[in-house]
Amino acid sequence: MATVQTLPARGGTGGRFAPELTLGEARTRLFAMSGFAPDGGYDDAWVVLRLWRIPLAFPNTEGRMRAVRFHDLHHVLTEYPTTWRGEFEIAAWEVAGGINRYWVAWLLDLLGFACGLALWPRAIYRAFVRGRHSTNLYRDVWDESILARSVGSVRRRLGLDAAEPEPTRDDRRAFALWACVSLLTYGAFGALLLAPPLALLFAWWFYFAP
Repeated sequence: MATVQTLPARGGTGGRFAPELTLGEARTRLFAMSGFAPDGGYDDAWVVLRLWRIPLAFPNTEGRMRAVRFHDLHHVLTEYPTTWRGEFEIAAWEVAGGINRYWVAWLLDLLGFACGLALWPRAIYRAFVRGRHSTNLYRDVWDESILARSVGSVRRRLGLDAAEPEPTRDDRRAFALWACVSLLTYGAFGALLLAPPLALLFAWWFYFAP
């Protein structure tokens, strides 16, 4: 089962993946550093995250399996680690660049964006601005041949080899908009999760309360 490390992250450019590595080599290194299975857990039935020692599991749907192959390469290309902070940063970066029709990725990234706003708002803002000034792989069609390309060449193609951009007025407006969307998504998703147990509680009270 796939897991996410819970060590504190330190930002987006650690230099762990040299430009001359192929994406396949770098992804293998990412899996090893993150404690993932050699295949990344892509075919696992469940995704297991750990909040300290508390396991949090959700189904590994077909939509997530399609998106996570690009998502993992984004970790390599951006240098955001697979820690909680790194996941929240890459969520903001992906939202800023657009996630195409990967609806599960939209949901997970918006939830991560909202969590990041509460914990590391400055880092989330920087990651979002970086995403506005670069592109990502979600508009590509997945082809295993991408793993033979070098990290450096794909970074150049996506604009990730540039210096950290200065935020513009449009960047700030876009950040405010997507921050609101992420918080609304978080609230709606939380309400959806709470609705069944609250309905059961109400039914129990209605039928059994004196």
